[in-house]
Amino acid sequence: MNQSGLENQGRRSFLRAAPVAAAAGFALADASLFASPAVGKNGMPLHPAKFQHISAAQIEQDIKTTETAAANPSNINLVDEKGVSFTMVLTSEKHTAAPGFEAHAHRDHIFQILEGSTVYEVGGTPKGGHMIAPGEWRGPDVTGAMKITLHKGDRLVIPRGTPHKRTTPGSVTFTLISPECNEIV
Repeated sequence: MNQSGLENQGRRSFLRAAPVAAAAGFALADASLFASPAVGKNGMPLHPAKFQHISAAQIEQDIKTTETAAANPSNINLVDEKGVSFTMVLTSEKHTAAPGFEAHAHRDHIFQILEGSTVYEVGGTPKGGHMIAPGEWRGPDVTGAMKITLHKGDRLVIPRGTPHKRTTPGSVTFTLISPECNEIV
């Protein structure tokens, strides 16, 4: 067999074997993803949190509970498991205004309005203020913030590091999902 024939035979063998090798490699890689435990910041394995189902009836009861106490902002932590990297809170409030703006270097915010309405001032450049904890900023004002009124059914996503402030002239009930981020903006 000449050089060209050997090359063609080698190519045919490779082309026949490549899908099998790829599938085996994928299976091994896939299995290794499941075999290695998740590791926390301290290098210790994380134990996965148990899943949590919250029924519509429980959500209705939680809303009634928070709305009853809404004269003072009322929160219910909806996910209370170790090992999760987010918080989920149900909040109801009436006639409330934040004293100033805040920003979080390690957390995004996702708000979903369930009842009522509220006003957010979002973005802009901080004026004054100070760090109250690592990655947590509070300040009296920002320049260039956008004012957004949220109503029932609206959702607002505030990326980490974005100044924001909430004012509720009437009443509002919302959920807040706040994933933690490892990177600082």
